[in-house]
Amino acid sequence: MIKVTSVEAKAGYTLALTFNDGLHGELCIKDRLFGVMFEPLKDVAFFSKVSVDAYGVVSWPSEADLASDILHDKLNNSIKS
Repeated sequence: MIKVTSVEAKAGYTLALTFNDGLHGELCIKDRLFGVMFEPLKDVAFFSKVSVDAYGVVSWPSEADLASDILHDKLNNSIKS
């Protein structure tokens, strides 16, 4: 099972991600910040409160989260392009 092992917020709604299979890099998620759940993340200060929960999922205090496998696929595809 793919899990995020570390995450750091960067400028431009970008996350620096490291996964348990060794994949790492930066991924802009600005296009994912829509809907009620993700609206608070448009505040840069709140966006920076990102963390990895006990299940290896990227999450924020508002209970917004992003699935590790989807982030992994997006990052992997961006590296290949």
